Amino acid sequence: MTPFGLRLRALREQRGVTLSELAAAVHVSAAYLSALEHGKRGRPSAGLVHQVNEFFGLIWDEAEELVRLARISHPRVVVDTSGLSPRATELANQLARRIRDLPEERVEALLQELNKPG
Repeated sequence: MTPFGLRLRALREQRGVTLSELAAAVHVSAAYLSALEHGKRGRPSAGLVHQVNEFFGLIWDEAEELVRLARISHPRVVVDTSGLSPRATELANQLARRIRDLPEERVEALLQELNKPG
């Protein structure tokens, strides 16, 4: 599941909206929305995110947060380390190899470290 997928599912559940209802409203298939929620499809288009924001009546911070989550929700990431240090390349490769085995608390600690300013 992606961050966008998790938030989309939470919105649907909070508002009592089925996949089929949302799909019909935003003119996509329920299968596509399900795949988005489960991280089986790439990040959603800006247009779809806008439609979801309108459907749920999200404005200001909530709408911006959904846009941000969509941006960071591509389930197949490619990291270009050309021009970076050998250690940066090693880090990218280690993470690619081991991310599935990391416990959630380690993932959270890494995210907190990466989200620190500067």
